[in-house]
Amino acid sequence: MVSIPEYIFTDVTLIDKGVSTDKKYQVKTSDSHVMMLRVSDISKYESKKVMYHYMQRVAALGVPMSRPIDFGICDNGKSVFQLLSWCDGDTAEAVLPQLNETEQYKLGFKAGEILQTIQTIPAPDNLLPWSERFLSKNGERIKAFHGCGVDIKGSDMLFTYYQQNKHLLHNRPQCFTHGDYHLENLLVDSAMNISVIDWDLFDDNIYADPWSEFGKILSASVHPHYVTGLLRGYWDGEPPEEFWPLLKFYFSSGALLLVTWAAYISPSHLDECKQTAADVICWYAGMKSMIPSWYVN
Repeated sequence: MVSIPEYIFTDVTLIDKGVSTDKKYQVKTSDSHVMMLRVSDISKYESKKVMYHYMQRVAALGVPMSRPIDFGICDNGKSVFQLLSWCDGDTAEAVLPQLNETEQYKLGFKAGEILQTIQTIPAPDNLLPWSERFLSKNGERIKAFHGCGVDIKGSDMLFTYYQQNKHLLHNRPQCFTHGDYHLENLLVDSAMNISVIDWDLFDDNIYADPWSEFGKILSASVHPHYVTGLLRGYWDGEPPEEFWPLLKFYFSSGALLLVTWAAYISPSHLDECKQTAADVICWYAGMKSMIPSWYVN
């Protein structure tokens, strides 16, 4: 049982979802206040404290989200906790198939507007250029694709596009990003209101090229009208022309990274990741197109 001296919970329900190592609970107080409780090992205190601070900054912008309520040490100094507001709804992944195309588009547009607001928090001035940060972290992993023994028809085209377009990363701006802005981390209630959850990826890439966040489209099923709305909501109109080559770069590199990760680290996900790579090649008509086929004109 989680012990936080400042609170008395009348009901505690374990939430067994997600890939985080945190323990997550729905908790209720005697006055029927419902909250989310996240508990982590005390070794994560500093990173969780920084992330909690950024959640406070994002909440102050008016972003609909799991809002921070309290933070501290619990379990006799063994753990660190975050108390967050409870968000009702199902994941956007579950909701979208129930909506018509217009509703999907409107939901995506709203999600794009929210993402644009999140990214108004600037990155520190002392960060290395984005091109250096991205390539130092991912360059060798992408090259390792050739040694993983996985054969995907057309994968050489993904690698060629990556190699020939690394220059697109030069002079890219950086800002605070959610880091995992995909359908499973957006809750949608019965009134089609969105809540952003799982602010849990604090690492050196919490600051990134703002457009790199769209690479997370690879992490879930692609619903064309939703994703089209997402892009147009972000820009309040059509994306700029310079966006499309960079999106193609992030999809190409992301697909190669996924396959490499599965081959070396998580073989049970290999078929899924191979399909993602094949999908990217298909979206771009064998890498000959610049705009993915799911974009609705």
